[in-house]
Amino acid sequence: MSEVELRDAATVLILRDGPRDADGDALEVFMLRRNLDSDFVGGAFVFPGGAVDPEDRHDDLDAVCRGRSDADASARLGIEQGGLAFWVAAIRESFEEAGVLLAYHPDGDVIRLADPETNERFAAHRAAVDGGRRRLVEICEEEQLQLAVDAIWYFGHWITPVGAPRRYDTRFFVTLAPPAQTPVHDDREVIANTWIKPKDALARHGAGSFEMLPPTIASLRAVSRFSTAAEVLEAAAEITDVPAILPRVILDEGGVRIVLPGDPEYGEGYTGEEPLGHWPSVGERSRLAITLQGEPGADRGRDGPGD
Repeated sequence: MSEVELRDAATVLILRDGPRDADGDALEVFMLRRNLDSDFVGGAFVFPGGAVDPEDRHDDLDAVCRGRSDADASARLGIEQGGLAFWVAAIRESFEEAGVLLAYHPDGDVIRLADPETNERFAAHRAAVDGGRRRLVEICEEEQLQLAVDAIWYFGHWITPVGAPRRYDTRFFVTLAPPAQTPVHDDREVIANTWIKPKDALARHGAGSFEMLPPTIASLRAVSRFSTAAEVLEAAAEITDVPAILPRVILDEGGVRIVLPGDPEYGEGYTGEEPLGHWPSVGERSRLAITLQGEPGADRGRDGPGD
């Protein structure tokens, strides 16, 4: 076996304010449940996101992106160039998986998909982009849109542990849900969707009824301290340093266990190049994350707005 390629990826937390609960919290986050038959994190609740595709990386991005250049995006990510592709990938994935398009009309307003004719036209655009028949950039040019990269804030960076059968270098973003757009899952890669308060998602996960992976849990914990979407975005806009979080795996008689930076066993983690023969299932990793929430070191290395 050879070394597993580390692929760039982008994930976006789409936020809104719902009814305030007894604690006065209104913040809600949009989440999707991946197909149970998926060979990658099947059954897990996730945020819209996926790999940065070659179609996201082009020299023509600046023309269809408003408020953020590739130089600015790359500086924020700490890379030499190509940073804007992560923002484009986050927008494309939210469009493909959830039907949410973060883009501006020429008049500066966020696109509205409320009327049937527009909704039908963009449903066809969504299918074409999702099927790889057209680039999102081409849709923007045809519809005279600019992607709202200025309304998306970078706040997290997680790297899949060495030894996993698939590895991603994932950047996490936050944004506000656009008005006059109703998220709808694609019913292919994802089979359900929900708006949920972060603390409720964490409580359901703790009860074992809402499977999530550690990066998802860490992101929810980071935003759960805020009461409104505006508070999260304000805090995210102030972040200047986002450390990369690289979990490791421990091999013992019980199989494979995941440990986080700051955990006592982190230095003993696997650092080889080849994928391991066994990798924990989504359920195993979700149950491990429940345990980690109560262990020393569980909060270390988990970055987000306000951290």
